[in-house]
Amino acid sequence: MALDGIFLGLVKKELEILVDGRVDKIHQPSKEEILMAFRTRNGSYKVIFNLSAGTARAHITEAEIENPKVPPMFCMLLRKHLMSAKLTAIRQMGSERILFFDFDATNEMGDKVNFTLCVEIMGRHSNLMLVNSEGRVVDAIKRVGQDVSSVRPVLPNVEYTLPPREDKISIFEIDKTGLQNRLETLPEMKIDKAVMKIVEGVSPVFAREAELFCAKGEEISTKNLTQDHIDRLAFFLKKSSNDILEGKNKFITLRTKEGDLKDFCFCDITQYGALMVKKEFDSACKLLDYFYTSRDLASRMKQRASDLFKLILNLSERISRRVSNQKQELKECDDREKFKVYGDLIMSNLYRLEKGMEFAEVENFYDENCPTVKIPLDKRYTPTQNAQKYYNEYRKLDTAKKHLTKLIADGEAEILYIDSVFDLLSRASTEAEVIELRTELSEQGYVKAPRFKGKPPKASPPIKYTSKNGFEILVGRNNKQNDKLTLKDADKSDLWLHTKNIHGSHVIIKCEGKEPDEETILYAAKLAAYHSKARSSSQVPVDFTEVRYVKKPNGAKPGMVIFTNNRTVYVNPTELDAL
Repeated sequence: MALDGIFLGLVKKELEILVDGRVDKIHQPSKEEILMAFRTRNGSYKVIFNLSAGTARAHITEAEIENPKVPPMFCMLLRKHLMSAKLTAIRQMGSERILFFDFDATNEMGDKVNFTLCVEIMGRHSNLMLVNSEGRVVDAIKRVGQDVSSVRPVLPNVEYTLPPREDKISIFEIDKTGLQNRLETLPEMKIDKAVMKIVEGVSPVFAREAELFCAKGEEISTKNLTQDHIDRLAFFLKKSSNDILEGKNKFITLRTKEGDLKDFCFCDITQYGALMVKKEFDSACKLLDYFYTSRDLASRMKQRASDLFKLILNLSERISRRVSNQKQELKECDDREKFKVYGDLIMSNLYRLEKGMEFAEVENFYDENCPTVKIPLDKRYTPTQNAQKYYNEYRKLDTAKKHLTKLIADGEAEILYIDSVFDLLSRASTEAEVIELRTELSEQGYVKAPRFKGKPPKASPPIKYTSKNGFEILVGRNNKQNDKLTLKDADKSDLWLHTKNIHGSHVIIKCEGKEPDEETILYAAKLAAYHSKARSSSQVPVDFTEVRYVKKPNGAKPGMVIFTNNRTVYVNPTELDAL
C-alpha cells in the first residue's frame, strides 16, 4: 500500500481547482499532519497534508478532524506566512512523489512575497517544508539535522534541495524499444521488481498487475523474457498511460472479506481474484479520503486514549483472574454435603463412640445399600464435639457457596461491562466521546474524575440517521447515553435494536405512531451491527423489540438491559462501510 507518483499526479489534477483560491484556515491536528482550508470561487475546500510514515499523502478531504486547543509552533508559522495567501500554481516534477504549492502572500510590512510549500511523500522520509523566494527553508514539520543526514539537512535558513532522483522512464514516454533496452541491462529479477526499477512513480500493486498481464501466470524473470512477453508488457504500460491521459483510468480500493482495507490503485486490479472486494471511486481525492480517514481516526483516538485502553485491559485481566479463583473455590464447596452426612452419622451412633477414638466405622443410612463408612475423628474431642465440627464445616462451605455464587455473577457482569466500554472506546471517533467514557468510568469508581479547565464539555448527542422512508434512527455513543436513549428519551412504541449477545450500541427507530417498514428495520439493524464489536462480520444477528419490553434490572451496570418479545434478523454491516 503506497501513494505512488502517478497516483499523486492524478491528485494534483484534482487539486488544481484550488489555484487562484486563498488560504482561509490552517490547523495542525497531530504532530505530522496539517489541515489547510482554501476559499475559491467554486466554494471552500479542505486539503490534508499527512506526513506519517505509513499514511503520507495530500488530497482534498471532507473528514471532520478535531484540532488541539493550542496550535503547535509549525502551525503558527504557517499561519503567519500563508494566511490569506493566494495559491498561484501546483507543480510536480515528472512522476516524482513531490508536490510544490506556490503562494503569493503579504508580509508584516505589506510587501508582496512568494512562498512555496514543498510536500514530499516518501514513506518515513516524508516532510512538509515552507520555502521562501530565495529557495531557503523557512521551517519544516520534521527538521533533519546534520547528524541524521549530512547530504540533505532540512533546517531553517538552509537552501532547499531536491531529493536524489533515480534514472527511470516516465510511463507517459515509454516505448517498446526503450523498455527492451532497459530490461536487457538488468540482472535477473522478477518482472514486478523490474517494472519498479525501470518505470517512474509506480507502486508494487501496479507492478504486480503488469507482471500478471505480461506473464499470464507463468514464472518468468528478466533473463527468460520472450519477445511476446516484452510486447505484452509494453502494451500494458502504454494502455495504462493512455487511459490516464484520456481520463479513462479507474480508482480502485481493495478490501478483504473481513472488511480490512488493504490497497488502492489508479487501474483495475485482478491479481487477487475473488480474495479481495473491489470498490470504485470517481476521483483520486475521494478514494484517498475514504481509504485513510478510518485508519487515521482509529490511530488518533488510540493515541489520545492509550492510558484508558491500558487501564481497561488491566481491569479486565484482574477481574477475570479474580473470578477464576472464585470459581475454583466454589468447586471446592461441592463436597460440603459430605460433612453434613458425617455429622448426622456420628450423632446417630453416639452410643457406639467414645472420646479418644481416631475413626468411626458406621453404616451410611443415606445410601440404600448402607455401606460402612470410615469417618476420621479428632481424639481430643468427644463424639458430639466431632459431629459439631463437621456441621460447622458444612455451614461454612454452604455460606461460602452462596457468597461466591453472587460474587462470580457480579464479577462476570463487571467483565461484560468493562468489555463493552473497551468496545465503545475502540469505536470512539471524537475526543468528546473519549472524555465521556472516562467520566463514566470515574462514576463507576474505576478512575479519578477528569479535571476540566472551565466548564466541562457538553454531552454529545446520539448519532442520527434517516431511513429512505423518512424514519429517524438514533444510535447511542456510550453506555450512559444508551440508557438515556432507551429508558428516557424513546417512546414506548418506538423500536429498539441491539446485536444479539454482542457488545454494541442501542439503536432506536422513532416510530411516531407509524409502523416501520421492513426496509427501515433492516437498515437500522445494519446500523446496530455497524456500531458494534461485529462491525467487520458479514452475518450479524440483531434483536429488535418495542421499547416497552426493554427493562433495566436493579443495580445493573450502565448500558445493561433485559428484554422480551423480541425477533432476530441477520444483516451484513460491511454494506455500510461508506459511513
